[in-house]
Amino acid sequence: MPTKKQILSFIAANGGDVGKREIARAFGLSGAQKMELKAVLRELADDGTVDRRRRKLHVPGALPGVVLADISSRDSDGELIATPLEWDTEEHGEPPRILVRVPRSSGRTPRRSVTPGLSDRVLLRIIEEPIDGEGLHVGRVIKVLEKARRQILGIFRALPEGGGRIVPVEKKSAGRELQVPAGAEEGAADGDLVTVEMLRQRVFGLPMARVKEKLGSLNNEKAVSLIALHSHGIPHVFPEAVLKEAEAASHATLKGREDWRKLPLLTIDPPDAKDHDDAVHAVEDTDPDNPGGFIVSVAIADVAAYVRPGTALDREALMRGNSVYFPDRVVPMLPERISNDLCSLRPLEDRPAMAVRMVIGANGRKRSHSFHRIMMRSAARLAYAQAQDAIEGRTDDITVPLLETVLKPLYAAYAAVKAARDARGPLELNLPERKILLKADGTVDRVVVPQRLDAHRLIEEFMILANVATAEMLESKRTPLVYRVHDAPSLEKLSALRDFLKTIDIAIPRMDAVRPSHFNHILHKVEGVDVEPLVNQVILRSQCQAEYSADNYGHFGLNLRRYAHFTSPIRRYADLIAHRALIRALDLGRDGLPEEATPETLGEVAAAISVTERRAMAAERETVDRLIAHHLVDQVGATFNGRISGATRAGLFISLDETGADGFIPAATLGADYYRYDEARQALVGARTGEMHRIGDTVEVRLVEAAPVAGALRFELLSAGTRVKGSKARPSGRNTGKIGRTPGRSGKVGKKR
Repeated sequence: MPTKKQILSFIAANGGDVGKREIARAFGLSGAQKMELKAVLRELADDGTVDRRRRKLHVPGALPGVVLADISSRDSDGELIATPLEWDTEEHGEPPRILVRVPRSSGRTPRRSVTPGLSDRVLLRIIEEPIDGEGLHVGRVIKVLEKARRQILGIFRALPEGGGRIVPVEKKSAGRELQVPAGAEEGAADGDLVTVEMLRQRVFGLPMARVKEKLGSLNNEKAVSLIALHSHGIPHVFPEAVLKEAEAASHATLKGREDWRKLPLLTIDPPDAKDHDDAVHAVEDTDPDNPGGFIVSVAIADVAAYVRPGTALDREALMRGNSVYFPDRVVPMLPERISNDLCSLRPLEDRPAMAVRMVIGANGRKRSHSFHRIMMRSAARLAYAQAQDAIEGRTDDITVPLLETVLKPLYAAYAAVKAARDARGPLELNLPERKILLKADGTVDRVVVPQRLDAHRLIEEFMILANVATAEMLESKRTPLVYRVHDAPSLEKLSALRDFLKTIDIAIPRMDAVRPSHFNHILHKVEGVDVEPLVNQVILRSQCQAEYSADNYGHFGLNLRRYAHFTSPIRRYADLIAHRALIRALDLGRDGLPEEATPETLGEVAAAISVTERRAMAAERETVDRLIAHHLVDQVGATFNGRISGATRAGLFISLDETGADGFIPAATLGADYYRYDEARQALVGARTGEMHRIGDTVEVRLVEAAPVAGALRFELLSAGTRVKGSKARPSGRNTGKIGRTPGRSGKVGKKR
C-alpha cells in the first residue's frame, strides 16, 4: 500500500489527470487495498490536500495537464519561460515557471500558430513535472492564442489645433486619457478606433502617445462591437483563400444519401435568425411494442460536406472556434456562402443534412436511435411565437396546413419528453435573459425579457436528446469525440454556499455527492418569495463553467452521464467534430474524422475551443455594457431601481431592473462607517452601525458617471441597508449630503464582474 506522500507525488506527476482506478493500477493494488485507497483519498480530500475535479484528483498548487499561460521571460539559454494565467498566489505562493517547447511544424498546422514570442498568450500541455518541486515544468505549445499587444486600444478624439486625445477602451483605464501631439495622428479621424504606442513621458500633463494603426470608425453606433473584436483579438475578416474556397463549393448531391425530402421537417427559430441549421419532425409510433410512443427526427445541416479536414475553411473555423453574436452584428465561424446559403435549411429547397431518428416511449424516454446522412427539404420556416400561436388556435396561412399533421404531433412528443426531463431533474435556475433591441442607427431602443414559450422548450429538449444520442453512438463505436461537460461544484464552493444559506435560515446537509435535485429543492423552497432572485444568483455562482473535453465526466447541470454537441455545426466547431466522427464511425462518406484524430489531439482542440467560447462570451458581455452605457450617458443624475448583484471589499455591483445594466458603487462612498466584507453573507457590513448591504438586496441608486467607451457605470446608493442580527446600532440613513463622505470624492468607475 503506497503512503500518502507517494500517492500525492503520483497525482502531481500526472497533472491531476488521474482517479482512483489509475492510482490502483499504478501501484498494483488488490481489491482490499482499493477499499483502503478509497478511504485514504477521502481523508486527503477532506483535509484539503487534494481537490476533486472532473472526477479526477488534483493536488492544490499543482498545474493541470493543459494550462493557459503567458510567455513572461527567457532563461540564460534564450529559452522561453511561461507562467500560468490563473494562479492563486495568496494560497499557493509564487506561480510555477514553465519551460516552453515548440512542436515541429506539420503540414496541417501552420508554424505561426505554434511559435510564440515574449508576452504572447499560449495554450500548453504539461509534458514534464519538476522533481521534488524543484526546477522547471516543461510545456509543449498547443496553440498561440494571442500575440503580444504592446499597444493600447482607444478612441481618437481630434482637437481643433491638431493632435487629439485617446479614450482607452478598458474599464480599468476609464477616465485616464492619453494625449496625441500634432503630427502623431497618422491620419486618424475623430471617432476612429486606433492602437497607440506610448511615447517618452513628460513630468507634467497627460501621458503622450502616437497612433500606430487605424482599425475602423466608431462614428456609426453600429460599429460599437468593433471595440470588443479588437480588444479580444477575435478574427472577423475572412482571408481571401477561405472566401475563394467557400465560393467554389457546389451543392451536395443525393449520391450516398437517403432521400428524406418528403418528410415534412420544420425549422423553428427566432424571427431574426439568419441561418437555420436544425429541423424537427415527430409522428406517433405505430409499433405495437411501443404504445403511446413517438418517432422524433432531428436533422442538422451537413456542414462536413463542405468543410473538409485540413482545408483553409477548416483551419479558419478551428481558429474562430464559434460564431460570436453581438446586438449589432454577427461574426460567423464560417463564410456566408456556407452558413447562410449552402447549409441554411431554407424552406422548399434541397439541403444535405445529418439526421438522427429516435424512438421515444410513452414515458418520454429514448428507447433507440439511428443516424442517417440525408437529403431533406424543409416544409416551412416558423418563428417560435408563430408555432406557439398555431398550437393555441391562432393559425396563419403557413401554419394552417401544418397544424394537424406536423405541429400537433411535435407538441405531443414534447409533452412525453418533458415528463422524462422532469423525472431526470436537471438544474432549474430561474434567470431571465434580457435582449437588447436596437434602433435603425444602432443605438439602444429598449431592453426586453423575451417570453419563454413551449416552442422554445420543445426545440431545446429535442436538441438535448440528439446530443445525448450522438455521445452514446460514438462511445458504442469506440470513436474519439469531444464531449460537452459540466463538473459538479467544488467542495470549496459548496462550503461557501452552505455558509451563505445559513444566513437566510436555509440549511443543506453535508453529503458525499451533490446532485441537481439538491439545488432544485432549495430553489422550490424560495419560489415566489423575496429571496428567490438572490438564491438563484448564489446557486449559479456556485456552479462550474461548462466546457469541451475529450474526457467524459458528465454534465452536472443537465444531469446527464454523457453529452456531446451535435446540433449547431454552422456556429460551433465542436459540433462539426461530432458530425465528422459519426461519418467515420458509421462509414457515411470519405469526409469524416481523420484517422490521426486521437483522444490526445481532440483534447487539445477541446481546450482551444473552450478558450474561444469564453472569449466570445466576454466580448458579447462587454459590447452589451457599452451599448447600455451609451444609452444611459444622457441620464447621469437620474435615479433607478436595481439589485445588488455582487459584493467585494472594493464595493457593490449593481444590476438595474429595467435594462439589466451593471455598475459599481465604491465602498468609500457608502456612508459614515467603515464597511467590511462578510464572505459568508456576501455583503458589506458597517463596523460601527451594523448596517448591511448584501447580494440580492433591492436598492435605489443614482447614476453618477457613465463611460460609454469602456462600458462602465458608477452609482451612488440612496437606500438604507438592513441591520445585522445582534447589532444594537441603528442603520444610517441615505441622503445626498450624508456624513462621512469626502467632499468632491468621485471614486473610480467600477469594473464589471
